[in-house]
Amino acid sequence: MLPWKRALRPVAALLLAVSVALTPAVANAAPAPRSGWNNYSCKPSATHPRPVVLVHGTLGNSVDNWLALAPYLVRRGYCVFSLDYGQLPGVPFFHGLGPIDKSAEQLDTYVDKVLAATGASEVDLVGHSQGGMMPRHYLKFLGGADKVNALIGLAPDNHGTTLNGLTKLLPYFPGAEDLLSAATPGLADQMAGSAFLTKLNAGGDTVPGVRYTVIATRYDEVVTPYRSQYLAGPGVQNVLLQALCAVDLSEHVAIGLFDRIAYHEVTNALDPAHATPTTCASVFD
Repeated sequence: MLPWKRALRPVAALLLAVSVALTPAVANAAPAPRSGWNNYSCKPSATHPRPVVLVHGTLGNSVDNWLALAPYLVRRGYCVFSLDYGQLPGVPFFHGLGPIDKSAEQLDTYVDKVLAATGASEVDLVGHSQGGMMPRHYLKFLGGADKVNALIGLAPDNHGTTLNGLTKLLPYFPGAEDLLSAATPGLADQMAGSAFLTKLNAGGDTVPGVRYTVIATRYDEVVTPYRSQYLAGPGVQNVLLQALCAVDLSEHVAIGLFDRIAYHEVTNALDPAHATPTTCASVFD
């Protein structure tokens, strides 16, 4: 892709987020399939005793973010569930735009629903982008650490993003930052230095009793710099995709939507006792 086209991607994402927040409703996102994942009759096995809850990213939903990863995990014997969160009134399909603390409350309710249905005592969380960061509010402030064994983030914006510095331009456009906050608070919360992220990261990145894995790509054009995704603290594993397969060119969207090398590393994080090396050949697993 030409460099100028790559540079415009974050601008397009930002403008799309603002525009959809102002668009009238036309439909609701379709529910995830009842067969395969979101099967509330699924009972975890002795091999995989914890259900996996998938947490979509900004502008995603419980279906489109997981059309590849959900069946990948189901085929490997996991009970897999996904939720919608961060909906704005009148905005169909594109979720993860509401205030992130409220989205974490939705995750809290959903995890309780999954635990009640499956009879499990804990879940594992796998999130993409905002979905890898938002659960940390649930773990830290809403008692989620007692219900979660592991949090695995695919390109999570744990310390915010400047969208390649574009958000630094907002102060030069009077009213732009206020509009962004009012129309799509979930985006404003993800800006580096936001009040939400300052509170989230104060006193340390992690809470005791939860294993954390971050899977990042050096070609991420949305959460920049990519090292800002990494966490520090006990029980943390930070993984760079290109350290596993140097020729993997996945960027921010691809790592969550279809990268089987990243998916193999997700399964390692879900079941570290049976982990196998993740290499370029993992695309064929």
